[in-house]
Amino acid sequence: MTEVSEILMSVLSTIRVPRPGDRVHKDECAFSFASPESEGGLYVCMNSFLGFGSKYVERHHAKTGQRAYLHITRTRKTQKEDDNNSGSGDPPKKKPTRLAIGIEGGFDVEQEQYEEEVKVVLFPDRQEVTSDDLASMPDVVRERVSLSMAGLQAADSVSHALQVQQWDGEVRQESKHAAELKQLDNGLKIPPSGWKCEVCDLQENLWMNLTDGKVLCGRRYFDGSGGNNHALLHYQQTGYPLAVKLGTITPDGADVYSYDEDDMVLDAKLPEHLSHFGIDMMTMEKTERTMTELEIAVNQRVGEWEVIQESGTTLRPLWGPGLTGMKNLGNSCYLNSVMQVLFTIPDFQTKYVSNIDKIFNEAPSDPTQDFKTQVAKLGYGLLSGEYSKPAPDPGDDPSASSEPREKPFINVDLFVQGDQVGIAPRMFKALVGRGHPEFSTNRQQDAQEFLLHFINMVERNCRSGMNPSEAFRFLVEEKIVCQLSQKAKYTQRVDYIVQLPVPMDQATNMEELQEAERRREEAESTGAPPPAAPRAQIPFAACLAALSEPETLTDFGALQTTRFASFPDHLVIQIKKFTFGLDWVPKKLDVSIDVPDTLDLSALQAMGQQPGEELLPEVAPPPLMTPDVEVKGILGSHGNEEDDSLYSPLLCQSVFSPLSDCISPVLDDSTVSQLCEMGFPLEACRKAVYYTGNTGIDAAMNWVMGHMEDPDFSAPLVLPGSSSAPGTTPTESLPEEHLATIVSMGFSRDQATRALRATNNILERAVDWIFSHLDDLESMDVSEGGRSEGGSEASREPPPGPRVRDGPGKYELFAFISHMGTSTMCGHYVCHIKKDQQWVIFNDQKVCASEKPPKDLGYLYFYRRVVE
Repeated sequence: MTEVSEILMSVLSTIRVPRPGDRVHKDECAFSFASPESEGGLYVCMNSFLGFGSKYVERHHAKTGQRAYLHITRTRKTQKEDDNNSGSGDPPKKKPTRLAIGIEGGFDVEQEQYEEEVKVVLFPDRQEVTSDDLASMPDVVRERVSLSMAGLQAADSVSHALQVQQWDGEVRQESKHAAELKQLDNGLKIPPSGWKCEVCDLQENLWMNLTDGKVLCGRRYFDGSGGNNHALLHYQQTGYPLAVKLGTITPDGADVYSYDEDDMVLDAKLPEHLSHFGIDMMTMEKTERTMTELEIAVNQRVGEWEVIQESGTTLRPLWGPGLTGMKNLGNSCYLNSVMQVLFTIPDFQTKYVSNIDKIFNEAPSDPTQDFKTQVAKLGYGLLSGEYSKPAPDPGDDPSASSEPREKPFINVDLFVQGDQVGIAPRMFKALVGRGHPEFSTNRQQDAQEFLLHFINMVERNCRSGMNPSEAFRFLVEEKIVCQLSQKAKYTQRVDYIVQLPVPMDQATNMEELQEAERRREEAESTGAPPPAAPRAQIPFAACLAALSEPETLTDFGALQTTRFASFPDHLVIQIKKFTFGLDWVPKKLDVSIDVPDTLDLSALQAMGQQPGEELLPEVAPPPLMTPDVEVKGILGSHGNEEDDSLYSPLLCQSVFSPLSDCISPVLDDSTVSQLCEMGFPLEACRKAVYYTGNTGIDAAMNWVMGHMEDPDFSAPLVLPGSSSAPGTTPTESLPEEHLATIVSMGFSRDQATRALRATNNILERAVDWIFSHLDDLESMDVSEGGRSEGGSEASREPPPGPRVRDGPGKYELFAFISHMGTSTMCGHYVCHIKKDQQWVIFNDQKVCASEKPPKDLGYLYFYRRVVE
C-alpha cells in the first residue's frame, strides 16, 4: 500500500474536486454506451470528469497520461414481479396521477434500484484504492482523494441534468377569462350528483359551462370513447369560454378548460364561480378521473405493442448487428426513427462507422462536445450489435445481467417499454439539440424537421472530406412562363426532401366519404353520436400529378412548373398529411396512399430551355440600404419617388465584389414579399433571404424565427465588403475566439474574416452567412497568407454550382417512418426498414420482424436508386 500511496502523492495535482458548474459524465462513456451498469463499469477521469468504458479508458490514459480514475459499478437489485411491490421490502409503489417526473404523484425514476460501488483505479497497472485504504495514507493524500471521490459521487451527472428529472407536464396557466368572467343570473342550480348531458343524456365526461351552467358532454377521444362534443358545440354557438369537469371538483380544485385558449387552465375564482350555480366546492368529492389521469391511462393502454403497430400479429423479436433498439428519452421517438434510417444508408456508415478509429483518435479533449465523435458513437452502437440483446427481466437474478431497464420517461401520447437493452442516445440528443428552441426540449417534434436539422449539422461539419448528406441533395428546376408574353424564366434551387401534396378531391372512395360526412352532419343535428369516419383512399399517382402540374401565380399572371434538375442517390418523400383547417387549427389528414415499392420519376426530369423559347429579362430585387450609400431609388420604368417598389438593373456577380461594383445582391423577391405579407419588417425579410442563400420560404422563415430577438433584426443589411460602417471593424479587431471557431470548421482565416465582417461580428449570423455562400467560398483561391492569388475578384469566373449526384430516376423503397397521433407535436413515431428482403419494425427499443408493414400510412418514405 506504500507504493500506491506514493503514486497517489505523485499524481495528486491531477486529482480535482468537482466545483459547481463542472460537467461530470458519470453515467455514460464518451466513446460508447457503456455505463456503471455495464460489464466492467465506468471509469471517470478525476481531472476532466469524463467517463470511459473499460474498452476506452486505456486509450484516454495513453493519450493524456492521466492515471487516477474513479471506477463506478452498479448492480441491479432483485425485484419481484408484483407491480405493487418495490421488490426490496419498500412500501408499494403508487400509480402515477400527474404528468411529471421525480415529483409527488409523478412517474418514479427508481433511483434506488441499484447498489453502487466506487473505488480509485491507478493506471497503467490498474491498482485499486478503496475508501478504507485511504485511512492509512498521509493526510494530504487522504483529504484530496476523499474529497474528490465524495464530490464525484454527490455531483449531478450531465445526463441527469439533461433528463430534467422534475419536468412537470401538468403546469397550467391562469385563464385570461377567469378574473372578469360574466355569469348569467338565470337561477340555475346544479345538484351535487346525478348529472347527465342536456342533449344526449350521457352520464360521464360531463362539463358545466361556468357562464350559463349548461351541463354537456365533452369531446370524443380518438379511440371512440369520451363524449359527443356537445360542450364544444355550445361554446361555438355562444362564445362562453370556460367549463369545469363535473366529478373532478374537490376542495383542492377541479379540471377547468378554456375553449378560447384551447388548453386546461387555472381559475382563481373557481369557488365563487361554482357557488353561483349552487355548488359548494368544500363538500364535493371526486367521482371521475381528471384529464391528466385519463391521459396517463390512455398512454399506458395505447402504448402496448399490438396497438401501436400491426395489431393482432405476434411479432418475432430480432437481435444482432444493425438491429439495435434505441431507448425513448421522453418524446424522442422522432430522433430514434430518423437515425435508424440514416444509418442504413452506406454514405453515413462509411463516413462515421468505417472511420470510427480515426475519428476517435482525432477527437478533441472533450469528445462529448464533438459532433463527429458522437455521431460515430451512435452509428457504431446501432450497427455493431453489441447492445442488441434482450433486456433482463426485473425479477431475474441481478448477476445474470448488469444492464438496467429503461427509466420510465414520459411520452405524452404513447408510453412504450422496450424488449432490448438497446442504447440511450442522451449525449447525442443533447449535442444536436443544443441551442435549438425545440430539439433541446423533451417535447415531441416533427421527424421531417429533425431530419433537415440533422442534415444541416452534417453539412456544417463536413467542410473537408466526404459529405454523406450529398446522398439526399438534388437540384430543383422551377420554370415560370408569363401568360402575356409566353416568355420563360428558369431558376434552380437545392433541396433534400420532396414534399408530396395530398389531393383529397382525388380519393377513390369519394362516395363513401361524402356519405359519411352526410351521416355525421345528421348525427350532429340530432345530438346522436357521430359515426366512425372512413379513411380516404388516395392514389399515389394523384399525389405525384399534383406535384408536377403547373401552378398558377395569379399575382403575376404566370404559370410555374417544378421538375428535377438532378436525381439524388437516395430520395426522401414527405407526405403532406399535416394541414390547417378553416379555423387555422392544425389537423392531420387521415389518408391511405398506395405508395409503390418501385418508383420511376424519369418523366419529371427537367429539360431546360427549349428550342425557340424566349427568356424573360433578369430583374434585380429592390436595392438594399448600406451604411455608406444612401439609395433613394433608381428611377425609370421600374418606379417613381412615390413608389416603394424600386428595382435596380444592377446585378451582383459575386458576394465578395467591392461595394462600388455591387449595390445590391440578387434576392428572391417573391420570398421577400411572402415574408413581408406575414407582417415582418422589410429589411428583416431581405436579410432572411440573403443569409439563407435564396433557398426558399421555409429556410428564410426559419432564419426569421431564429433571429427575431436580435437587436439589429429590423436594421438595414450591411453588405459584405462594406467598410467604415457602424458595427463593422477592421480585421485586426475581430474577436479572435469567433475566428478560431469558424476556422475549426474547416474554413480559412480569410473566409472567417469575411463572414464576421459581413455580419457585424455576430458569430451565429456569421456561421449562417458562411454556409449560405459555400459556392462562392469554393471559388476563392486563397493562399496560405489569406490573399487571393487568382487576380481581382471582379474578374473571377462565376462560382460553380452546388455538388449534386445525378443518375437515373428509378428507385426502390427501403424504409419509411410512420406517425400516429393528431399532430406532429404529439403522438408517436416508428420506422420500418427493409433488411435482407425482410421488413423490420423499429419502435424505440423494440426491434421485430414485420408481418404487415403499413406502407400506405407512412409519413416519410426513403427510396434508393436502382442501378440497372
